[in-house]
Amino acid sequence: MRSSARLVVASLVAASVFLAACGSSSSTSSTTTAQPAAQTTGSSPTVKTASSSMGTILVNDQGMTLYHLSAEHGGKFICTQSACTGIWHPLTVSAGTNPSGVAALGVVKRPDGTTQVAYKGEPLYTFAQDQQPGETKGQGIKDVGTWTVTTTSAPAAASSTTQTETSPSSSSSSGEGGGGEGGGRYGY
Repeated sequence: MRSSARLVVASLVAASVFLAACGSSSSTSSTTTAQPAAQTTGSSPTVKTASSSMGTILVNDQGMTLYHLSAEHGGKFICTQSACTGIWHPLTVSAGTNPSGVAALGVVKRPDGTTQVAYKGEPLYTFAQDQQPGETKGQGIKDVGTWTVTTTSAPAAASSTTQTETSPSSSSSSGEGGGGEGGGRYGY
């Protein structure tokens, strides 16, 4: 009976340590993806547009969908720890490099000193679970804000509930398309 109780206590301690690490802002996260945590390009990265059921969306050079986080604006960064950047990869450039391809592109300086591509001042990211060009599995994932596909226009047959890049969806919290661990919450 005592060895059974010790096993239960040891299991509870291990689970507590694991859960504490998941919620810690300094924890690390491993992902199974071929994409780098930060997508830095030495030359001027090109941000392109692509047609989607969501309208005209922004994509990177490889056609991967670009997202922004509703809580990141006005120079405030939320996605700074490896637990976040391992899932949401910042689109970065070398210092002094400007992105090209779409109007309203610029750069913002991240807290770690790197330079990130921004659209209308909102930092741009790709999502680790998007494996093919044009996938939008990160759309509507909520954690410390809402991750939204960055669009330049709504679809032609837009309904009144369609959201654009300036007003992220507050009704699509289903984690549609692979919300990941914890029902779409990443704990960073």
